[in-house]
Amino acid sequence: MYLPRAFAETDLGALDRLADAYDFASLITVRDGAPEVSHLPLLYRREGERIELRGHWARPNPQARHAGPALVVLQGPHAYVSPGWYPDKESAARVPTWNYALAHLHGQLQPFEDETALAQLVDELSRRHESRIGSDWRFEFERDDHRRQLRGIVGFRFVAERIELKFKLSQNHPAANRDSVAAQLQAQDRDDSRAVAALMRERAEPATAGD
Repeated sequence: MYLPRAFAETDLGALDRLADAYDFASLITVRDGAPEVSHLPLLYRREGERIELRGHWARPNPQARHAGPALVVLQGPHAYVSPGWYPDKESAARVPTWNYALAHLHGQLQPFEDETALAQLVDELSRRHESRIGSDWRFEFERDDHRRQLRGIVGFRFVAERIELKFKLSQNHPAANRDSVAAQLQAQDRDDSRAVAALMRERAEPATAGD
């Protein structure tokens, strides 16, 4: 990933928050010289600097036979930025751009098919997302029909070895430009735009040179 110093984020707490809010990820592997990509909800856990992700594929997915190097992309909020929002009309960087937050996690992927581990994974995923929508469906291990469904999936664990966090939030602009962009994004009728504005305000600090 192209990562100018001005936009590099090193706080793992920022990754925690990103993974919690944007946990539908892209999982990328390479087979026979060609990329394979799956888009999946993941469970994220960090203990100190150790980061583990878990998820599952449909069994027919060719990627379900992959063990080894992989890349997980967590795409956070993003929003278009108009150059007309800058009070600094003479700025050399007064061009259209895009602000966003994302993470690239490079690491090792290990599939698993153990029924108990698969049941725990499905139970944790369903509890997490059912609670978000105010519903109460539960995976019930004692039910034969629920256990039979596990035959159709393959689980995986992913342990991150290298993390790249990019929070491109107008850090290469003067404070007045950043404040104006945040205000304009906050006024937009898009959740992503308002989320980017919130990130910009959290990181309000003197401008940093960069591109």
